[in-house]
Amino acid sequence: MDIATIIGLVSAFGLVLSAILMGGSLAIFINIPSVLIVVCGTLGIIMVNYPLKEVIGMIKIGMKSVFASTGSSQEVIKQFIEFATKARREGILSLEGDVAEVKDEFVKKGVSLAIDGLEPEAIRQIMEAENASLEDRHKLGAEMFQTMGMFAPAMGMIGTLIGLVQMLQNMDDPSSIGPAMAVALLTTFYGSVMANMICLPISGKLKTYSSKETMTKEIIVEGVIGLANGENPRIIEQKLMVFLPPSERVSFTE
Repeated sequence: MDIATIIGLVSAFGLVLSAILMGGSLAIFINIPSVLIVVCGTLGIIMVNYPLKEVIGMIKIGMKSVFASTGSSQEVIKQFIEFATKARREGILSLEGDVAEVKDEFVKKGVSLAIDGLEPEAIRQIMEAENASLEDRHKLGAEMFQTMGMFAPAMGMIGTLIGLVQMLQNMDDPSSIGPAMAVALLTTFYGSVMANMICLPISGKLKTYSSKETMTKEIIVEGVIGLANGENPRIIEQKLMVFLPPSERVSFTE
């Protein structure tokens, strides 16, 4: 779980609510028609932009910004050093039992291909194609939330224009202009909140997770190729450590 996402959302909404309550009642910021225009209108536009299946999957994608875990790159490197050490002593076929206990399907698939004796270049092509496919799916998820962040303020402005038109048709009563204007502006407020406090931050977090996971997958690919080539554990370690910043590089070989 990424606690930073929860802390960020609670802090942002908490500050906005605090500002509202210090200036008046929360009730004046609640308007159901405005919510429907912004939320439902934005979702409707998203359905025009993307297939229904992808739109339905947005909730699951959004939850990744809170619950996703890319794992530790250091742990991945340590695991491959252990595999390489055992394979060098007992042969690569000795890893069959270890692979069965691996939870990461990408690692399991790659090491299994190496155990089966597939050529290293063929293994690289298979794994890099799968990694590219995963990256494309991640980009689509982040893109969908970014698109929502772009359209939500526009829907807010449309709602404001609707409110202004309705207000101008009732100019006979000057006392109703102020409340009507306030209601008209609420859709712009909702659109801005939805875009800048929910959709765009989630899109950014998903992009960050995608970059980290892609790097982890690249480490796995290089580790599998090292195993397939029968390389020395120290050489594999040096090749994999280049993916990490200097402050995170530690040696796992004796």
